[in-house]
Amino acid sequence: MSHAAANQGSQQGAPDGAHHPHSAEHAKYPFLAHHFDTPAQQFDSAKLGMWLFLATEVLFFGALFVAYAVLRSRFPEVFSYASHYLDTTMGGINTAVLIVSSLTMALGVYFAQRGRKTALLICLWLTMAGAAGFLVIKYFEYSHKIHAHLVWGPTFYIPPHDVVGELEATQLAHTPAAAAVAVATPATAATPASSGLPTIGDRPAVDASAIKAASAGPSGLSSGAVNAVIGESHDIIPHDLPSAHLEDAKMPPNTHLFFAIYYAMTGLHGFHVIVGMVVIGILIFRANRGDFGPKYYTPVDLVGLYWHIVDLVWIFLFPLFYLIH
Repeated sequence: MSHAAANQGSQQGAPDGAHHPHSAEHAKYPFLAHHFDTPAQQFDSAKLGMWLFLATEVLFFGALFVAYAVLRSRFPEVFSYASHYLDTTMGGINTAVLIVSSLTMALGVYFAQRGRKTALLICLWLTMAGAAGFLVIKYFEYSHKIHAHLVWGPTFYIPPHDVVGELEATQLAHTPAAAAVAVATPATAATPASSGLPTIGDRPAVDASAIKAASAGPSGLSSGAVNAVIGESHDIIPHDLPSAHLEDAKMPPNTHLFFAIYYAMTGLHGFHVIVGMVVIGILIFRANRGDFGPKYYTPVDLVGLYWHIVDLVWIFLFPLFYLIH
């Protein structure tokens, strides 16, 4: 029998892990994965992987921030007008909730490193409560805006009860205001009813795809709209009825673009909050089982990094949408 064959036979007959040069390390640290030599190597590799993942998240949100900057530079009047429809109080409360949740998450990492199981569980539950509170407040914000028909896309300019526009066109065509408009309009000009567009009062709803830049004013705004945005306050805007904004003559063209980028960025952030709640729930389950201590707290540390990035994104979103008018 050759030496190689004898060596192979002896390894096959040996207990599992006896031939591994680092079997002592793995026996001492049950959490150590088989492809790592030491716990320190495993921790450094996991943390590097998390930082790389967070870098992709920053790039992901970065594209939306660039879109925000482009839209705001092209339509400053839109952002100045539409931002007053946001509830600064709710946004501020949500900001405070997320900042406190970052503190409790950081304390959770601290207690996990010191093996304080009860304190770790308390901090994780507080962080979970902060995430849930953020989503609840965001739900009330979204539901109010959707009720007021502050939505994205061309339907922003159409009453919610008549998205097609047929009812509005047929009913308003027989009103005295519509008749007066028809008399005052030359026969060759298209009336609101004949143009096929739904009407609001005595004027047609705005077809966002047909809006052309005005010859006067910055970024294609007419001088009247500029004066409405700069010279008048919109702190009191009717929110009681759906589509109340459609009656506001001060509304600049392309206002729907603000709500498009608003829902895209805050909605994506909300999805990340939900993902954070899922992983924090897994941490709570494992912490209750006693998996974490001074020798092993890597998952808590990695989830903490993720949660801080989620909070940091909102720290940028809050002033960009709610505070900068």
